[in-house]
Amino acid sequence: MFESFYGLERTPFCRDIPTDQLYQSHMLEEILGRLEYTAQRQMFMVLTGDCGTGKTTAIRRFKETLDSSRFMVMYLADSKLTPRHFYKGLLEQLGSEAKFYRGDAKRQLHKEIELMRGIHHLQPVVIVDEAHLLDKEMLEEVRFLLNFKMDAKSPMALILVGQNELWDRLKLQSYAAIRQRIDLQCKLSYLDRSQVGEYVKRHLAYAGAEHDIFSDNAIDEIFRFSSGAAMFFARTISLFLQSGFCSAPDREFYAS
Repeated sequence: MFESFYGLERTPFCRDIPTDQLYQSHMLEEILGRLEYTAQRQMFMVLTGDCGTGKTTAIRRFKETLDSSRFMVMYLADSKLTPRHFYKGLLEQLGSEAKFYRGDAKRQLHKEIELMRGIHHLQPVVIVDEAHLLDKEMLEEVRFLLNFKMDAKSPMALILVGQNELWDRLKLQSYAAIRQRIDLQCKLSYLDRSQVGEYVKRHLAYAGAEHDIFSDNAIDEIFRFSSGAAMFFARTISLFLQSGFCSAPDREFYAS
């Protein structure tokens, strides 16, 4: 409703913005490069970041830039994921019904992956989101999953995505066997004041803004309030835009 008031053609801060139109910081560019490298080399990567740092955005962008003729992406996000449901979820995405027992399902998955690689020439990329909520049994299963043909090669690219506490756990001695299998570890940080300004400008440009809607002082306050967490300040800016529209005496402000 507020879009026309500000002379906008689209909603500037929403979840369904095309990923190629999103603000992309240098940090995000680097993360995307490492994700692509992980897929190409079929490696094991851990991506962490506090809530609101853009992990979901990074994964969305990564999935959409991968060549679908070369890679098959399988995505799981379940805070109560068990080994059996892990294999069941992956096999369902491959169009197969999982066998009941965990060991049978694991062998079934390996067979499906061999067919995928050998016949369809596709490299599997498995993304497990909300991985900081997984229990130790599930994280241990990840290590066993990667054991394939006497460790000669990894059967897939595996990417664990979660909040920083995931890496804090993996650094513990009790997780050493899992940690030793990790090839890459990346951490997303909050945006700084300059990046917040660039983010706002980029998204307003996408929406079709032809006027400066936010002053530098307003951006300062947005940064101070959000500490650079994209998810939080995007929501805050949307509230500011709605508030400005509702409190304006003349609803034709920019449209006129």
